[in-house]
Amino acid sequence: MLRRTRTRRAFALALIVAGGALLYLAPEAWAGGVVVLALGVLLELAGIVLERRS
Repeated sequence: MLRRTRTRRAFALALIVAGGALLYLAPEAWAGGVVVLALGVLLELAGIVLERRS
């Protein structure tokens, strides 16, 4: 996918920050909150996986 280490790390960091923001800003309403929380977790995991491939 991304071969350049610097670009991959920057993209991974952006995903981790975006995922953390979604986790923090998830609404307390049950249905909407679960969807936003799950999306935040997926973004965090994608960022971690990209960072691990370094």
